[in-house]
Amino acid sequence: MSDQQLRDNSGRIIGTIKTFPDGKQEVRDASGRVKGTYDPKTNQTRDSSGRTVGTGNLLAALLTRI
Repeated sequence: MSDQQLRDNSGRIIGTIKTFPDGKQEVRDASGRVKGTYDPKTNQTRDSSGRTVGTGNLLAALLTRI
């Protein structure tokens, strides 16, 4: 597993993307809440409720979603 920190323009951490051995990824906000997942096998991004957000890796966009 590997983690990638996402930062804003001020250098503050706004989230983290974790990559699992099977290639799936999970994004968490700065508070550690899961915001969504991406599955490269289906090429779909899902929000924390399991609803499809779109095709492709849209995890970073979930952090700015209101």
